[in-house]
Amino acid sequence: MNNNDDKPIIYTYPAPVLRATARPVENIDGKIQNLADQMIRIMYSAPGIGLAANQVGELERLIVFDRHPGKEGRDPFVLINPEIVLSEGEEKYEESCLSVIDFSAEVTRNAQVKVRGVDRHGKPVDIEADGLLAICLQHEIDHLNGVLYIDHISSLKRALYKKRLKKKLKAKK
Repeated sequence: MNNNDDKPIIYTYPAPVLRATARPVENIDGKIQNLADQMIRIMYSAPGIGLAANQVGELERLIVFDRHPGKEGRDPFVLINPEIVLSEGEEKYEESCLSVIDFSAEVTRNAQVKVRGVDRHGKPVDIEADGLLAICLQHEIDHLNGVLYIDHISSLKRALYKKRLKKKLKAKK
């Protein structure tokens, strides 16, 4: 991760780190605490409602998110080694991502999820979520597994996005 506080790096597609699987956090030490604090700052300054460690170049199973996305105020939360333990229903939602620039698409995900992990103090946590928070948690946990939301859309839409991105990147050179 870039330590320059003025210009934090959020890796963007097609950066290889976004396709890597994050490793479990074994020890919640100062490095992990610092990473979590920096990720919260980056998430809100982007602005976003969630961020996975892969997106800032760290392959640790750590996500940060706002517990009340889309509502007034901020309520950041750090979740380490998160896993979806229960899910049900189906919901379509127009998603975008800080790592997939200039694109959004409707994605079908589970409507309700129960996510288990530990907080930044090592305390076990179960989070039951629906609505935007459920979408956010699934999206961020996907990142930890090297999956992007564009993997959940049709191959045609994905191909069109890749073509447009390639043209945009070529124009920048």
